[in-house]
Amino acid sequence: MSKTLRIGMIGYRFMGKAHSNAWRQVNRFFPDLPAKVELDTICGRNATAVESARETLGWGRAVTDWREVVNDPSIDVIDINTPNDTHCEIAVAAARAGKAILCEKPLARTVGEAKQMVDAVRKAKVVNMICHNYRRIPAVALAKQMIENGELGDRIYHFRARYAQEWLANPDFPLVWRLQKNIAGSGTHGDIDAHIIDLGRYLVGELKEVCGMMETFTKTRPLAEPGVMPPQPTADGRTGKVTVDDAVSWIGRFKNGALANLEATRFAWGRKNNITFEINGSAGSLFFDFEDMNRLKFFNAKEEQHRRGFTDILVTDRMKHPYVGNWWPPGHILGYEHTFVHTIADFVRAVAAGRSTHPTFADGLRNEQVLAAVEASADSRAWVRVK
Repeated sequence: MSKTLRIGMIGYRFMGKAHSNAWRQVNRFFPDLPAKVELDTICGRNATAVESARETLGWGRAVTDWREVVNDPSIDVIDINTPNDTHCEIAVAAARAGKAILCEKPLARTVGEAKQMVDAVRKAKVVNMICHNYRRIPAVALAKQMIENGELGDRIYHFRARYAQEWLANPDFPLVWRLQKNIAGSGTHGDIDAHIIDLGRYLVGELKEVCGMMETFTKTRPLAEPGVMPPQPTADGRTGKVTVDDAVSWIGRFKNGALANLEATRFAWGRKNNITFEINGSAGSLFFDFEDMNRLKFFNAKEEQHRRGFTDILVTDRMKHPYVGNWWPPGHILGYEHTFVHTIADFVRAVAAGRSTHPTFADGLRNEQVLAAVEASADSRAWVRVK
């Protein structure tokens, strides 16, 4: 391992912490990687806050202008963890500077921005990846293997998925950037529905057409006190308009004929970060629940009838299950943070090889096209083809 990749990360809050931990851990638990990583520079707009993040998260230096990071010739990789309205500008500049790019989801606010980003990385021929970390949950990676091996049969009938959170169910929660369309692009739809759309595309295939509905339950919220975390309402009681969706529900058809049924909401009391999906095929079914992320449930219709039933697969066997061989003995479970380490490990291999790995910016564009089709369907109250 002679090569060292110097990383520049832009953004330092929730996803910045998750990515920083993954960059710190990746060489320790994946020692066979073809390159070392160095946490070179972290960037954020607030000088005091980003310096504190630098010290806490283990970065070498802190700056407040992302252009300084992108234009630094010593930095090899740009990791984008900023609000959605800056993804396009930063990524296009990073591609022109010849950097490999990892970008948090959703890739962009609109299909147009996503196309600009795809065009930029293709023209510059730089390694690119969008961080849909749930693809690299060992149970999800195993589900992908089982489907490809034909264990669900030669035909998939259904993909059902739900992503439910509760953090906006309180109408007094303040108006943060994720509730403003000019910054976020969309609400629950782009924030968490994008994840299960990506899982559907990854596990089942590309979508053909959709029919959806979207709702904003709380139309106005208290303004947020600037710079205060966690977010708090301002003392003067001022309010602002919510310009994104709170919940989305849609059905659709995949190109291979399978039916889709997806729901995402941030108004589900009791659900912190609940992701479930079920896939039904001609020879069996799979069920996954993120709140029990080390298990995958499999129904094998080829079993004799008196022995049929969902089998719990504990996905911690170091010799057989994806990714877990780099961690603990069987039965010692993994958590949320490990999905980012797996993502970074595959990204480092891709950068060292000079070839992008899934999901690429092109996947991010396809996800954005599905998001746009669902939104167009909700507006028109009609079926819409995915372009």
